Amino acid sequence: MPYPSRAARLWRTLGAVFVVLVFVPPLLLLVSGSFTEPGRPPPPTPRLVPDPLSTVGYEQALALGGLVRATVMSLVVAAVTVPLSVLVAAWAGFALAQVSRRVTAMVVGASLLALMAPATALLLPRFVLFRNLGLTDTLVPLIAPALIGVSPLYVLIYYLAFRGLPADLYDTCRLADLTPLRTWWRFALPVVRPVTAGLTALSFILTWSNFLDPLVYVYDRDLFTLPLALRSLSILDPTDFPVFLAGAVLATVPPVVVFLLAQRWFLQSDDPTGRLR
Repeated sequence: MPYPSRAARLWRTLGAVFVVLVFVPPLLLLVSGSFTEPGRPPPPTPRLVPDPLSTVGYEQALALGGLVRATVMSLVVAAVTVPLSVLVAAWAGFALAQVSRRVTAMVVGASLLALMAPATALLLPRFVLFRNLGLTDTLVPLIAPALIGVSPLYVLIYYLAFRGLPADLYDTCRLADLTPLRTWWRFALPVVRPVTAGLTALSFILTWSNFLDPLVYVYDRDLFTLPLALRSLSILDPTDFPVFLAGAVLATVPPVVVFLLAQRWFLQSDDPTGRLR
C-alpha cells in the first residue's frame, strides 16, 4: 500500500537525519581539531576550520606515539581474529540450525546466559590461564578468543540467519547426498552473505578498538596495539591536543573503510533473512 510505504520512507529518512546530526558533528570537530597547530591553547569555542591549518599534529603523532608499529600490530591481530571468529561463528550457527529444537533451545539459552556475564569477570581466569601457559606479553591472548567465535552473539545471529532459510534448500541438499560442510559452503553461506559482511565489519571494529585485553596481556611496547599507543598520546600537555586528535583520526580510518566496503553487501535488497536491512 502506498501510504505505509511513504510513511516508512519518511521514518527512515528522519532516522538517517537524526543519526547524521548526532554522529557527524563530533567527527567534523575531531578532524578539524587534528589540523590545529600544536602548542596553542584550545580555542574557547569549537572551530570547523582552524586558523592556521597545520599538519604538525599528524607528524608528531606518528613520531611520538609509535603509531606505525602499533597499526601493524593491530592489523596482524585483526587479520587473524576477524576471519577466524566469523568462520567459527558460521560453523556453530549452521550446526545449531540443523539439530533438534530441544538441543537448540538449550544452547541458545546458554548463549544468552553467557552474554549476560560481564566481560571483565572473565579477565582473571583467562589471565591466569595465559600466564600459566607462558603466553602473556604476546599477541596470542588477543587472538585465542576467536577460536570460540569471540562472542555468543555472533553465533546467535548466524543461527537466526541459517534458520530463516527455506527448509526445501536443506532437503534438496540431503537428497543430493551433500555433506553438511558442502551444504554450508556451497549453498547456505552464500545466501547469508549480508550477515557475513555485517559480522565481519562488527568483528573488525570491536577487535580494532579493543583496549582492555592488550592492556592486561601485553607489556612490551613493540607489541602495543593502536588503542594502547593512543593512550600514550593522551598524557601529553593539554596544548598538544591536536597530536592526540590526529592519532584518533588515523585510528578511525580503517574501521570506516571496512564499514564502507561491507555496506554494499549488508544493504542488499535480496537479504533473505531481512535482519541486516
